[in-house]
Amino acid sequence: MKKLMMIMSASLLLGSCGLYNKYERPDVNTKGLVRDVTSLTDTLAVSDTTSFGNLPWRSVFTDPRLQGLIETGLKYNFDLQNAALNVKMVEAQLLSSKLAFLPSISLTPQGTLSSWDGHTPSKIYSLPVSASWSIDLFGNLLSQKRSAQVALLGMKDYQLVVKTGVITGIANMYYTLLMLDKQKAIVDEMVGLTKSTWEMMKLQKELGRARSTSVQSAEASYYSVQAQAADINRQIRETENSLSLLLGQPAQTIARGKLDEQSLPAEFSTGIAIQMLNNRPDVHYAEMTLAQCFYDTETARSRFYPSITISGSGAYTNNSGMGIVNPGKWLLSAIGSLTQPIFARGQLVAGLKVAKAQQEQAYNNWQNAILKAGSEVSNALVQYNSSDEKSRLEAKQVAVLRQNVEDTKQLYASSGSTYLEVISAQSSLLNAELSKAADDFSKMQAVVSLYTALGGGRY
Repeated sequence: MKKLMMIMSASLLLGSCGLYNKYERPDVNTKGLVRDVTSLTDTLAVSDTTSFGNLPWRSVFTDPRLQGLIETGLKYNFDLQNAALNVKMVEAQLLSSKLAFLPSISLTPQGTLSSWDGHTPSKIYSLPVSASWSIDLFGNLLSQKRSAQVALLGMKDYQLVVKTGVITGIANMYYTLLMLDKQKAIVDEMVGLTKSTWEMMKLQKELGRARSTSVQSAEASYYSVQAQAADINRQIRETENSLSLLLGQPAQTIARGKLDEQSLPAEFSTGIAIQMLNNRPDVHYAEMTLAQCFYDTETARSRFYPSITISGSGAYTNNSGMGIVNPGKWLLSAIGSLTQPIFARGQLVAGLKVAKAQQEQAYNNWQNAILKAGSEVSNALVQYNSSDEKSRLEAKQVAVLRQNVEDTKQLYASSGSTYLEVISAQSSLLNAELSKAADDFSKMQAVVSLYTALGGGRY
């Protein structure tokens, strides 16, 4: 009964120490996390529990060529391969922390030959087996195991972060190539248009209806457009090289479709704000880092308490300590030890202070990751709406400018306009068409950004 009372008292004492506490998510305010795209002050009121980020990536990026590129990237991307290896390393560390609860056992056979003054040598042998077991009475091993468990969850989150980055990175570069192809087609068309204008002005000069300056301006405009074409060709090659690197392949030409053929979702549901805590792998990774720091603090606190070790050994030996006996006999021993830190030159106190400070830093990083997630969703939504509105307006602008170019050329032919008006009209049309292509791409980019911001790419 006395022993039972001692055990119960020790259990109550340990329970009050808080060494066996489990991590619990701190309170976090996600109200107003995402801004409304049309209001300058109000936040987005969302009540739908579904989220655009929950869609599989194949349902978002439906272009078969793009899907093939993403599959290649998921298979060969080196960063993603390294992330998978990181998971394996943390799994090994977790297994080690689980096995720490078991006794350590070692076998150290020994044999000795000894002779005095040339006499017949004596033979001494020993086959010792020793075991040592650390009793985790104050939660040191338990907190280390829990820290390794959340570290594994965090590393799997990091693997998802890399996976999402690969998927969206490939999609962004693919759409960039489509946008550049569109701009290249526009510029090539304008090269032909400016050349015909140049030839028309040369003819007008021969007829005495234009000066040499108009011919020179038209020729300069033609070369300027050709220079833009050369610049776009460079950008296409550089983007192909970057995309090839993301695919884990040597730089090469990328087979692709056309910008006008793309079909991306136009209606989005952001889901409730609390979903970002679970859907966003980077946010969840930050929280798992916080949980790991929590258990590291528990480990640092447990080092102030005694460590209890039970060790035993057994040896089959012919060395009795008083002489050699044959055959050998069993020699058994058991030892129990308790070590209570008294003065460790401030190392234990410093370790606990560092662990607490790191836990506070991890909490701040987690809070910042949540706010960053909301900001990225807000930015993606406003980028999509702005680009969509600009693209519709620019479509009308392009139609007007195309007619303006034709009308100005006809007026110039009949001496009702100047050569500057013709060149200015062509330049305005080129800029408007290039801007529309860029805003169409920006709208696609916003879809990719929103998909990433809502934790897409997990499936």
